Amino acid sequence: MNVALHVWSTYVRLTERWPVIATLVPFLPILALWEILAWAGVFPPAFFPSPGDVVKSFVTLTYKGILPDYLQDSLVRLALGAAIGIVLGIPFGLLIATNKIAHRVFWPILLFFQAIGDIAWLPILLIWFGFGLGTMTFVIVYTVLFPIVLNTVLGVETIPRDLPRAARSLGSSSLSVLWHVILPGALPNILTGLRNGLGYGWRALIAVEIIVGTSGIGFLMFDARRAGSTTEIILGMIILGTLWYIVDAWILAPLEKATGERWGIVTS
Repeated sequence: MNVALHVWSTYVRLTERWPVIATLVPFLPILALWEILAWAGVFPPAFFPSPGDVVKSFVTLTYKGILPDYLQDSLVRLALGAAIGIVLGIPFGLLIATNKIAHRVFWPILLFFQAIGDIAWLPILLIWFGFGLGTMTFVIVYTVLFPIVLNTVLGVETIPRDLPRAARSLGSSSLSVLWHVILPGALPNILTGLRNGLGYGWRALIAVEIIVGTSGIGFLMFDARRAGSTTEIILGMIILGTLWYIVDAWILAPLEKATGERWGIVTS
């Protein structure tokens, strides 16, 4: 019992000093089970490579420059699509939330197109834009746009109505109220929408790269399927999960939490 308490207290101290340890420890049993199954030969190596084989593939592809190039292509596509989605989504959401006529006109249209999956656009996008950046960008923008717009509308609707009224009674213009009251008040929800939208956009990008891409992590996995290399497929899956965990847990989630605390939505 004392040994267990000592181990636990040591673990707590280490995680407080190096938080990354808390992230890695839950994966250790999975890695151990993976290694045991591979070592025992439960499945043929061609179908179930060992962790060591995946690491060797990572080193080889990195040394050849293939993995860095493909990863860069995927990140650039995501950044471009997300940037366009943010530029379009936030103003559009504010317009719908603050203008009754715009809400009546655009809200049904928004719900209609939200029900159409991003991948459902691929056949016509291939006719319009072909196998290129235009098709991928459209899919990412389309995927990112709806969570941002809907969460922006939700954020504006959650602002107490007395705040804009008080600002107007003190002589603030409509633009000033929008900039200093409505936008900051909706910002926590906007960041939640951005976080969700980027997650959906990341998955949509990989799907599009698998179908129409000529580079990127999705294409790497699909090309590995044609070559029968399960090692590279698993490597691609690990890269996808690791990269998104880093972006979400270390960047987006803290930013969302800090914004919520700043505007009194949550308490630390």
